[in-house]
Amino acid sequence: MRKLCCCLSLLLVLAGCSGERDWRTASREPAGIAPDPAQTREAVLQVYAAPAWGWRGWFAVHTWIATKRTAEPSYTVYEVIGWRERRGLPVLRIEKDVPDRFWYGEKPRLLVDRRGPEAQTLIAAVEQAARSYPWPKTYRAFPGPNSNTFTAWVAQKVPALELDLPFSAIGSGYAD
Repeated sequence: MRKLCCCLSLLLVLAGCSGERDWRTASREPAGIAPDPAQTREAVLQVYAAPAWGWRGWFAVHTWIATKRTAEPSYTVYEVIGWRERRGLPVLRIEKDVPDRFWYGEKPRLLVDRRGPEAQTLIAAVEQAARSYPWPKTYRAFPGPNSNTFTAWVAQKVPALELDLPFSAIGSGYAD
């Protein structure tokens, strides 16, 4: 058993150190999932998940929320990003941004898609929940709080989202 653990550990380290991929040059382009705000007047609320960077993506995802109010010309993205802590920034990021970016080379998948008046109502609740997140300056990959803890927190506060996070949303149970 010990030999198997050592081999698996070595494999994970080598995979994480692969020179083939570099987070600095990995795609952050739009995935083409979110509707163009210039052509979509209605409110939009979407929740995304994408495999985490490097070997962590074998078993974990990063999740985030994107919203656009009725007639708004851009999206607001709500997410927690761990590296911001090392730079002295809050890990909770709420900013105008591209809603469906590749997560450092990994294509996101849509977990929730709400439109129109329903989305407009939910956006106010999501905004309030996000701003009341209890760990805006703290990040721990495991057991949390992390990006999935944040998304789970919002889902708890806004049950009408009807968001079921995938099993691979490690840290989502931290918010319970």
